This record gives sequence, C-alpha cells and structure tokens, in this order.
Amino acid sequence: MNGYAAPAAGTPEAVAELEALDAAPVGLVLGTPREAATPLGFWVHVAAERYLQLDDVVQVRTMLPGGLPGSTGRAVDVYGVVDEVRAVHEGVTFESDVQLVRDGLLPAEIAVAAHVAVTRLEPEIFVPPLPGSAVFRAHGAAREVALCFDGMRTRVPVGLSRSGEPVYANLEFLDGTRGAHVNISGISGVATKTSYAVFLLHALFGSGALGLEAANTRSIVFNVKGEDLLFLDQPNRELRDSDRERYATLGLPAEPFASVACYAPVRRGAQPIPDTGARLEGVTGYFWTLREFCANRYLRFLFAEADDERSQVGYVAQAVETQLALVARTSRPLDAASVEIGGRLVTDFDELVEAIAEQTDPEQGGGWGGRAAAGTVHAFLRRLEAAAPHVGHLIRGEASEDVASHRIDWNRAQVTVVDIHRLHDRAKRFVVGVVLKRMFEQKEERGAARPLVFVVLDELNKYAPREGHSPIKDVLLDIAERGRSMGVVLIGAQQTASEVEPRVVANCAYRVVGRLDAAEAHRNEYGFLTPAARARASLLKPGSMIVHQPEIPVPLLLQFPFPAWATRASEVAPAVGAIRWDS
Repeated sequence: MNGYAAPAAGTPEAVAELEALDAAPVGLVLGTPREAATPLGFWVHVAAERYLQLDDVVQVRTMLPGGLPGSTGRAVDVYGVVDEVRAVHEGVTFESDVQLVRDGLLPAEIAVAAHVAVTRLEPEIFVPPLPGSAVFRAHGAAREVALCFDGMRTRVPVGLSRSGEPVYANLEFLDGTRGAHVNISGISGVATKTSYAVFLLHALFGSGALGLEAANTRSIVFNVKGEDLLFLDQPNRELRDSDRERYATLGLPAEPFASVACYAPVRRGAQPIPDTGARLEGVTGYFWTLREFCANRYLRFLFAEADDERSQVGYVAQAVETQLALVARTSRPLDAASVEIGGRLVTDFDELVEAIAEQTDPEQGGGWGGRAAAGTVHAFLRRLEAAAPHVGHLIRGEASEDVASHRIDWNRAQVTVVDIHRLHDRAKRFVVGVVLKRMFEQKEERGAARPLVFVVLDELNKYAPREGHSPIKDVLLDIAERGRSMGVVLIGAQQTASEVEPRVVANCAYRVVGRLDAAEAHRNEYGFLTPAARARASLLKPGSMIVHQPEIPVPLLLQFPFPAWATRASEVAPAVGAIRWDS
C-alpha cells in the first residue's frame, strides 16, 4: 500500500533518509488512455512508501528513437511541477465499498497518482515522457533547470518553496530591461498584500541584485491603512531564530530598512505638525503652498474621482488650471507662498476657492470657465467647494522659512513612506496624484531610466478603476505603459484585479495572488492560474502567495518570511501575546 509518511524535517537522520529516497525514483509515468502522457503534462504512479505533494518539482528522462531529425542526443529531460494529487481504491465500484475494504472483506489496493505540469524540456524537443519511465524529485541544479532559474542573469529571491528552497525572479523583468511592474491581489487583512510588496523591496535592496545601483535606487511607499509602514526602519522584536534562518536561506539580512524617510500630512491649524498617532519622532509633516498648487497645475487632482469621459467638468478644471498657472507667474513677490487673484491677496485654500468662484461663475461675470455651459461650471464649483474641508489644510498660503523642509523629497532616503491613511478619500487621491505626477515629471526631465524608482500603492482599484476617466488614472496608466522606459516600476495591490483598469494589470510582468474570494478567482484577470491554483487561492494562509512570472509557464506557490521590521508600535517595544500569521 502507498503511504504518506514523510521523514521528519530538521534532523540529520531525516536529511540522510531524504537523500536516500531521492536517489530512487518516486514513481513511474502512467500511460493509460485516461492518463495519457503529453509534452505539456503527465501523470505519475507514486511508488509504495513514497509520496508526492503539490508543488514538488520532478524530473523524468525519456529516450528518443534513433535518427530523430533535429535531436542532439538520445534522451530528453522533462521537468515539471506537481499540481494535483489523488488517491483511489483500485478494484472497487461503489462508494460504500470503502467500508468493506477497511474491514478486510473486499480486496483492494490504494493507488496514488500525481499530475505534473511540464515547465521545461531539455533539449527543447516536444515529445511526451514514455510510460514506465522513472520519475525523480528534482533538487539542486536539476531544480534550477526545472524552474528556469539557471537562465536568469540576475535573480532576486522572492520567497521560499514549501520544501524550504529559495524561489527566484528575474531582475530583468523588474527593472525594465525586458519588462516591469508587479500586481498583487488578495482579500483585505488575509492576503498580506502590502507585507509582500514591502518584502519585495527588501529583497531588491538587500540581495545585492541591484549591485552598485542599489545606493541610488529609490522607492515611494504609500501607507494607506493604519500606521504599519511608518516603522520600516525599526527592528521587529517578535522576530524568531527560525525567521532569521529563512532570511539566511534567501541570502537576505534579517533586519529593517536602513534608509527610510517618513512623511505624514500636517494637522489642521497654524503649525505644520505631522498628523500621526503612535509615531511622531522622525516623521515630517507635508503640505503644498498655494503658489505651488497653482503653478504646478494640481487642481485636476481635486477631481480625481472617475468620471464619464464625456463629462465637461474636466475641461473647466483644465481651463481654470491655466489661469491659476498664469496667476502664479505674475503674483508678486514670486517667492511668496500666497498668490494674488483679481487684485485680492489669497492666503489660504478657502480664500482660493472663493476667488476661483468669482473668476469662473458666469453669473458673477467670471470667464475662467471658457465656453462651458453654466451648469457644467456650477458642477465644477460644487466639487471644488466639497473638496475644501478635506484638502484645505494640505494647501497653505502663510509665509514660512522652512517650507522646503515640508516638501516630500523621495531622493532623501532609499525608502520614502508617504502616510495618507488618516485622510479622506478625496485627499488621498490628491496626494497620490500630486506625488506621482511630480516624480514622473522629474524622471522625464532627467531623460534617463536610472536611477530606478519603485512605487508601492495599495488599493489600486481606487486610483485606476476599471470604468471611468480621471487625472490620477491617467498618471498611473502613463507609469504602467511608459514607466519601464523611464525607470519607474509600479508595485500595485488591490483586493480584486477585476476592478482595476485592464491596461494597468496587463503591463505587469509579475502577477501575485494571496487569499482570493472563490468567485473572484474565476474571473478572466486570473487566467494565468491553473485550475488547481484557482482552487488553492481560496485556501491560502497569510504569508503564502502564488506568483506567476514570464519565464516559468506555471504559477509557483511560495512563502515569505515574517517581517524583520516592525509593522506596528507594539512590535517596536516589547510586547506579550503578539499575533503572528504563522503561530
């Protein structure tokens, strides 16, 4: 009878036993009409006292007939990954027979079979493995060939397989050489999307894959939920020795990020104090001056909700932006934070809204709205007035000697965390739109792809929704479609990829899923998942992800280590009873 008794991991005896087992075949290729072998997949009859589990990597050598045109040898090595395992009673017909077999009244044998999805053939001659061929587990160099790691010029560790071996990604599909961008999907609070995105940054900066470029490479991380990302430079007191071993296996340091700058929105009031909770030290409050707002045409991002493309509100916003940019160039003195509109000194955002209304409303003799209908102008003004309570404290007009110190400077540190979690959704869109617009403009001005900038943005569906049109969506589309050539890489995350603009997702070289809703997993956006992977996606635990990358034809399940950096204030200070995803 077949069994599933795997050797206990961790002891020298277990290691020796595993090595001895791997020297022998784990099973034989099946050749029944129902389980016919093909060049793309085959079934394996698992030998007695051996086992195969999901995600195991296997190798089988099949012999070629002599004189096959184009062949370079007499054998083809077929590699693959186990994506399904089943066990049946042979010799029974009815479901109730299982009781008779257990009681010894009906003779039957247990047969275990595993399906293997082929990942590679060497040489690339697409012939099926012959029935009866011996199948072996692939380790070491054979595993690297099976998963195409051997052909990666520069590789980045992206997690550990279920057997505890490193899984790599090709840097050329992350840095823009051959592709760029990562998309991560999963249920909120369970899929650990943001945790994995930050781990990818840690792997890029800590693995040495970027080489000398690492010192100049930058990342912008938007903190959209809680204060989790405001402690990236603090060691995690809950890190265990087993976690450190996992980092060591991946060749990564088990330590927090060394170079981090944290920014939080200023509080309402006269003093530009950062609006944070658990962390105040080392956090800079950010805001923009009225003159910057006008000169850099940031008004559009107050209208960042997705609209019908036929809406004329955007036209009015562009017309008003042009007038505000002219005001910023002509108001005296030029170095002031305030501006002058219609002979009136504007010193705060509420006054700016009033001045725009006077200059735009046709009923007040305003002409800034161009030829737009009065109803469209009034719709524009209503939205502008609605934005004022949520965004006004971020756009200030008072004179200050240290205005420059409150600007978000992503060149200041390797990782720049921009906190937006306390802001209203309208203000969140404004901040994300302004920061990305300014960063992309600076990259265009430099005219060079290096140094790279990685952008981590959760809740991507809010900023680049599937339907509608908005200025911030245009910025993200620009990054997705042109960012590769500009050295800007988007690591986007969302609960449901089906709600994100398809062109943003389609331009991502890497697709990652954590725990998914069962219905969502069957949407077309997850066509890269095999049927087995779709089913598993609804069962994944926090810390486990399924990754699909260009060079490997099947998605791989991996696990990533517990964060070496604090994700909350309680992990910075000694804490008792902290909840971990692997406890």
